[in-house]
Amino acid sequence: MAIEQTWRWYGPSDRITLNDIKQTGATGIVTALHHIPNGEIWTVEEITKRKTMIEEAGLSWSVVESVPVHEDIKKQSGNWKTYTENYKTSIANLGKCGIETICYNFMPVLDWSRTNLNFEFNDGSLALIYQQKVFAAFDMFVLKRKGAENDYSEKIKTEAEAYFNSLDADGIETLTNTVIKGLPGAEESYTLEQFQAVLDEYAGIDDEKLRDHLQEFLRAIIPVAIEAGVRMAIHPDDPPWGLLGLPRVVSTLEDAKAIIATVDSISNGVTLCTGSWGAGHFNDLAIMAEELAPRINFAHLRNVQRDTDYNFREDYLFEGDVDIYSVLKSIITEEEKRKAQGRTDISIPVRPDHGNQMLGDIGQDNNPGYSLYGRMKGLAEIRGLELGIRRSLNI
Repeated sequence: MAIEQTWRWYGPSDRITLNDIKQTGATGIVTALHHIPNGEIWTVEEITKRKTMIEEAGLSWSVVESVPVHEDIKKQSGNWKTYTENYKTSIANLGKCGIETICYNFMPVLDWSRTNLNFEFNDGSLALIYQQKVFAAFDMFVLKRKGAENDYSEKIKTEAEAYFNSLDADGIETLTNTVIKGLPGAEESYTLEQFQAVLDEYAGIDDEKLRDHLQEFLRAIIPVAIEAGVRMAIHPDDPPWGLLGLPRVVSTLEDAKAIIATVDSISNGVTLCTGSWGAGHFNDLAIMAEELAPRINFAHLRNVQRDTDYNFREDYLFEGDVDIYSVLKSIITEEEKRKAQGRTDISIPVRPDHGNQMLGDIGQDNNPGYSLYGRMKGLAEIRGLELGIRRSLNI
């Protein structure tokens, strides 16, 4: 089997060790230098130190996830030009160290959003979910964002008010902490006032303006990536629709095509995240995988159950609404095409994305979605599916 199986690791502070990861069957590590503040340069020394640690464990550092894009770059404010130059230097340094794939995102403020981090399945495992009425309750009645009521249907507003009225003080605190958990640096304990101030900085930046900023960023960094032999892989919005009045520009197939067209190079690609794009009922991941295949530089595989009211629940790999079989088949087929074409970027590393908390992971201090056993289950299922697809295709 040719697909590189990888695993996201949060570094030396992760309770899941490199030796644990080896036992899952993964061979590649997906990690980042989380200790370096956003906007600062990743030096060759720091990159080498982490790479050596991984290699001494018998693994390889396959993908960076991620080199964060500073908020000033997204807003084109403050020191955004300096941060862009620093980003370019970090790309060049990663290339010098032989790390060829960088996953990154361009989501304003929040890296991801959920409303419950411990939803209990009927089998006793715990999953992440998003309910629009719950998020609206936070937005309208906890944060009290000006104009929030204009972003929701009458049905959702009614349900949100009823939900909010059912919460006690502890419930409100839990909801607030859950939403803010997706804010980079959330461990710093942002207050609601601080959170609103961060949102206010995006006043006047709509989808069109944010898209312009992304395109300018791409035109600055992709030539550096080409020179360094690095493939950039932008991650979709999670979830793929507007939240808290913030703009979104990586939510649909059309968005992805526009990004790819900005700089025509294999160094300008996407991370095919079936869970993030898949949360949107308007996205067909089988079609997206097929059409974006030549520019898929990295893939996250997980499934979701979703509806047309913008609710979704993370699910087991084969039990949600995303056609994982067709997605993985497109990835396998694309790798074979790249081999035949003599391309240098044959590999599309794949990692199991969020897994349910189960067995000994329950009650542990897990990064949301990144417990051990649920992802190990997902990786085993990916491995079996790949074998079946290859046998059926005789490759």
